[in-house]
Order: sequence, then C-alpha cells, then structure tokens
Amino acid sequence: MADKKPSAWRYLWKSEDIRRKLLITLGILLIFRIAANVPAPGVDRAALAAFFQSQGAQGGFIGFLNMLSGGTISNFSLLSMGVYPYITAQIILQLLVPIIPSLQKRMEENPREGRQWMEKWTYYLAVPMAMLSAIGQINIFNSLASQPVLPFGFTADLWLSSLTTLLVMTAGTMFAIWLGELISEYGIRGQGLSLVIFAGIVSQIPQNIQTLLLDEQNRWVLLSAMLVIILLTVIAIVYVQQGRRNVPIMFAQKSQVFYAIQRGRTVNTRAMQPHLPLMVNLAGMIPLIFASAILQFPAILASYFLTSSTKWIKDFATSVTTFFNQTGSGSWGYWTLYFLMVVTFTYFYTTVLFDQQNYGDNLKRQRAQIPGVPEGAATQKYLSRIQSRITLPGALLLGVVAIMPFILQLIIPAASNSAGLFLVSSSGLLIVVGVVRDTFMNIEAELKLHGYQEKLLIN
Repeated sequence: MADKKPSAWRYLWKSEDIRRKLLITLGILLIFRIAANVPAPGVDRAALAAFFQSQGAQGGFIGFLNMLSGGTISNFSLLSMGVYPYITAQIILQLLVPIIPSLQKRMEENPREGRQWMEKWTYYLAVPMAMLSAIGQINIFNSLASQPVLPFGFTADLWLSSLTTLLVMTAGTMFAIWLGELISEYGIRGQGLSLVIFAGIVSQIPQNIQTLLLDEQNRWVLLSAMLVIILLTVIAIVYVQQGRRNVPIMFAQKSQVFYAIQRGRTVNTRAMQPHLPLMVNLAGMIPLIFASAILQFPAILASYFLTSSTKWIKDFATSVTTFFNQTGSGSWGYWTLYFLMVVTFTYFYTTVLFDQQNYGDNLKRQRAQIPGVPEGAATQKYLSRIQSRITLPGALLLGVVAIMPFILQLIIPAASNSAGLFLVSSSGLLIVVGVVRDTFMNIEAELKLHGYQEKLLIN
C-alpha cells in the first residue's frame, strides 16, 4: 500500500510568520466580539427583549440580519449593522459599472486604477449607507415593537440623543470595517470582512444549541434534525461551490506545437490544453441578502401607515406588513416569493459579474481562443451562454437554502418556534463553509509560499 503523502499543515504553528498572522487574526476577532456586546445609547432593554420574544421577531428579515450580524441586533449593539453597509456600497458600485459608460471604460483601460477607485468610493459610500441603515433599522424596530425600542426623531427634545445614536452606530460600522481591513493586511490575507461575518455567525451556535436543549419535549428531534441539516447542507454547498465548467482554450503561440505533436504521434492533447474555469455559483451569498432586503421594503413602507386614520389605508398597510413578516408554515406565499427572488437575483448578479470580466476581449488580447469559436464578442456570447446554463444548480441551491426554515416547519412541526436556529444551519452555513474553505486555501498558499511544501518533498 502506498505511503500517505505528508501534509505541510504540520508546520502551521512552527512558521513564525504564519503563527503571527493567526494570532493577530484571533486577537482582532476577539476585539470585534467584545465591541459587539456594547449596546447603543438610549436602548430600552425591556422593550427590546419583549420584541424578540414575540413570534414575529424570530424569523423574517430581522432574524436573518440578527443571524448575519452575530446576534448584535438582538441587543442593539453599536455594531448591529455589521459590515453590511460596506457590502451594500460595494454591490451598488458594481452594478453601476456596466450602466455608466465612463466607469466601464475606466475599469477596462486600467484595471488596477479602476480597482483602487472602486475601493476608495466604496468607503465613501459606506458612510451614508451606514447612516441610512441605522435610521431604517431603528424605525423598523420602533414600528414593529409594541413600544419604542429606542426613542428616535429629530424633534426639539430628541434631536441631540438621536444624532448621538446615529453617529455612534455609523462609527461602529466603520470600526467593524476597519477591523476587517486590519485582518486582511496583517492577518489572513483577503479574508478580513469574511472572517468578521464568520465570527458573528459562529458565536451564536452554542446559544442556539442551548436553546434547543431547553426544549425538553422536542430537544432530541430538533437536535437530530439540526445535525442532519448541517451535514446535508455542507455536502451540497461544497459540491456546488467547487463546481466548475472547464472550457478549453488555445494560445496562438502554442497551437503550432499542438498540431505538430498531433501529426507526429498520438497524445492526449486535452490534458495539455489549458482551460478557462467557469464557476457554478459565481454570485455567492449576495442574492440571499439582496432578496431579503428588497422583500422587506414593502413592510417598511407600510409600517408608516399603520396608524393612519383612514380605515382602508390602515387595513391595507396591516395586511402588507403581516404578509412580508410572516415566517410560519402557513405563509407559503412569502416563501415562494422569496425563493423566486433569490433565483432571479442569482442570475442577475452572476450576469453583472460575468460581463465585468469581459472574457472575449481579454482572451483576444492574450492571443487565446476557444477552439471553433470566433474571437471577441462571439467568444463572450458563447461563454455567457455556458455560464447561464451552469448557474441553474447554484441558483436552485441558494433558493432552497433561503426557504429551508419553511421546509423544516412543514416536515417537523416542532421546528415552528425555532426558525431562527435553522437559519444558522442553512444560510449561515453557506457563509461559514465558504469562509472556512477560502481560509484553508489561503493558509495552504502561505505554507507553500514559505517553502514548506518543497521541504516535505526534499525530506
């Protein structure tokens, strides 16, 4: 039996540089978790606890954001918005690039300067986005709760406290973004913001398991279901996230060699030929966030008319708010709409990202070509057609992950009061698995960069 190949991971802690980066990353994440428990000024803790104990606050967009923020929304922390204003600003700028010709030209002519411009304006846009998110979040809580969670308004008696709350919550968001950038610069490269989100999600798992165990009647049913869901979801996520469609390409300077080899003797040219890998799930987690946010806009707008003196306006606003905040097994209309929105946004965001790659012109500049396909626009159209076909399983996976709580409530009625817990096992796992996979790949690349892979081969 062949000997098992040694792994460079045995040198993980022996490398001084890698050990330093891991310790810095863990230290910054610890600072983030400590800051995440500092509540915003003026929060009525009793009203907040009563709001989250109500049935409507356990699922829907509030529960989804609470899961993504690592439970910071449940105590209305200074970091309750997390890094999502930055992500939202990033998405907005990405969507504007193909719409505004000058931006698209800037990105195509000088990609490096274009990326720097995008990073700079993402920070600028994140500040007003954080302010708007803070105002919206406070209004949502105050309109849905039986009593105001945080007195807010720019009136004579509230403007100073409201301005203070707005500024400190915006500062909390920028502080979280800064911590993520520190991780990317001094810790694990390129994983800063992802690890901040990851730490928030993972921090809730022990509390969720404890809540499951407190349900003496259904504890083993729910715990078993949670373990099965975790296993199946991880397998599905890894399988789809690793999915690639390798499109063969041929460089002009190598084509003569391929034809000469083919004429001289029979070889497997396919193994020698380079490929262009197209991802099955190019959009990642973004469609879930997009769909959840957009589906809550009707409820947010309707909440301002719940106190209207006109009966039909009040009744209509109540029905809209109820429809878009239902999370039980009877709210099949909401979950169906959610599924369709996730699938639609997956295709939409994938198309935007894929068009920005501009494979047709890039391959032409590199004197590369797909065999049998003309260069330029025809190549881009051909690849777009392939990407559209392979996106289907990724879109369906995201859609199923999004409506997992609804499916569980149909299969296991005892899970009707634990929708928030199962969101961690579906949507949360989608983020966790992706971050863990990317982090492991980065650490492995660091080990190879420091020569530990070659050291194993020499030994």
